Amino acid sequence: MKKKPLTCWATEDRPREKMLSRGRKSLSDVELLAIILGSGNHNENALELSRRVLSHFDGDFEKLNNASVTALITQFKGIGVAKAVSIAAAMEIGIRRKYNTTAELIQISSSRDAHRIFAPHLIDIQHEEFWYLLLNRANKVTQKAQLSKGGVAGTVVDPKLIFKRALEVQASGIILAHNHPSGNLKPSTQDINLTEQLRSAARLLDMTILDHLIIAEDSYFSFADEGML
Repeated sequence: MKKKPLTCWATEDRPREKMLSRGRKSLSDVELLAIILGSGNHNENALELSRRVLSHFDGDFEKLNNASVTALITQFKGIGVAKAVSIAAAMEIGIRRKYNTTAELIQISSSRDAHRIFAPHLIDIQHEEFWYLLLNRANKVTQKAQLSKGGVAGTVVDPKLIFKRALEVQASGIILAHNHPSGNLKPSTQDINLTEQLRSAARLLDMTILDHLIIAEDSYFSFADEGML
């Protein structure tokens, strides 16, 4: 069946024109994705292709977000590198917007504040990473950094690297975080032992380990909230 070009549609039914005239809230999920794709293929216009893509993922943007660029290219005729990368970029913008933090020093008053900073780096990845925040005496973040990157089962953590940097910036507090690609939020024996090791070392340097977060998907476990610090 020959596709019907969007240029043949009534102006108010074309996604871009509809957004301009009625605002972005008026667009359906299919129409929003069609704008990102920009065009279809030989047999489908952008709306038809978008409808097929979303149908494949049960209309769930979370499932679409988890699809790799390679998977999008191989599974859908009409989606090449440019379209697949555009979809991935749009999904990433959504994540960063959700967990956006300003450039000014952010004061940490709860585990949720820390999670908001770490989440953009530690969700939707299939390997384990270890990050930390350095805080001043007012509990404001002075530095955020990745300490290590590993595989699915774990990552190597060298405490000396954290404390070296903490001493350089005269940090008062430290918040640790790593992810569990498996989705299991329960801390392992290794997680507990490492936290205690870092906590003891921090005391000797007149610093405090304020929290250690384990992040899995959109949830987290807080050592501080659970009374384990």
